[in-house]
Amino acid sequence: MITIDGSKKSGSGTILRYAVSLATLLKEPITIYNIRAKRLKSGLRPQHLAAVRACAQMCGGTVEGAELGSRKIVFTPGDRIRGGYYRFDIGTAGSTTMLLLTVLPLAIKADRPCEIEVVGGCFQDFAPSAPHMHNVLFRVLSKMGIRARLDVLRWGYVPKGGGIVRCYVEPAGRIEPLDIPRQGDKRDFEFRGIAVASHLERKRVAERMRTACQFALGNRGYRAKIVEVNDKTALQPGAGLCVWAENENCVLGMDRAGAIGRMAEKIGAYVAKNLLRDIDTGATVDRFTADQLVLYCALADGESAYKVPRVTEHLDANLWLVKELLGAEYTISKKRVVRIGGHAV
Repeated sequence: MITIDGSKKSGSGTILRYAVSLATLLKEPITIYNIRAKRLKSGLRPQHLAAVRACAQMCGGTVEGAELGSRKIVFTPGDRIRGGYYRFDIGTAGSTTMLLLTVLPLAIKADRPCEIEVVGGCFQDFAPSAPHMHNVLFRVLSKMGIRARLDVLRWGYVPKGGGIVRCYVEPAGRIEPLDIPRQGDKRDFEFRGIAVASHLERKRVAERMRTACQFALGNRGYRAKIVEVNDKTALQPGAGLCVWAENENCVLGMDRAGAIGRMAEKIGAYVAKNLLRDIDTGATVDRFTADQLVLYCALADGESAYKVPRVTEHLDANLWLVKELLGAEYTISKKRVVRIGGHAV
């Protein structure tokens, strides 16, 4: 029985989600206690509960303590990971992408392709947006031989949720190491993006986010192709902006959700400023993708290397976790190049 203290490092739900994923791949039971101990509302929230149950469903496993607010679970994985069609409803505006990040490692090792539909939120603070996952994370993972695609069927926002995403994943027998320690020439970056606004066309929210972002990037000599989406299918008004920059070596992205009192122009400026800030460090991945990649590099067949803008608490936590569960050794150089020794499972 593997035992993980959920209060270690960041003390966040990331430890819970990835620990359950890795235990499933290892086919070993795991106890996780002090779940989300460092968060204001500790214990399992709806999105964490949905993620754990999703893992159990995909592998035929069982979970003890799977209740809202629970600070301890015992997860026992089944004998194999089954591909096919799955639909998971978080029941709130909880992040659809965070749930997908939990089950994506399972889908990569499933016995056949997976089609996974998730209902919840698509754009919110403290979670990757659906466009970021598809246009940034999945593009980086493709360098490792991982084939995944994400479609947004309906946009969803806080507080009602109701967004629907559908993810298609091909099994990968072998995960290739990631090797992008150098960014390349900044002048070669091409900027693209999507500005989404639901039921806000009269206020020109999508247009204002796009214009402000393009203006800020233009001040640095970059032109950005940002698509406007004025949506009418969401259950409530909401908005979000995601922009990514790509050259022949790497792709970095940044996003920002709309919120009451958060002006569209400030969203556009925020995304441009923070994306440029990550690029200016010479990083080959953005601050969010940096921690999301750890699991896949730890499962790769060989050593991976990539340069991060900064060492975040989530990056630190994920590196600690893969060493605990997989024995994956890692180093971070003075120039912030992360190297992870893979342990193919």
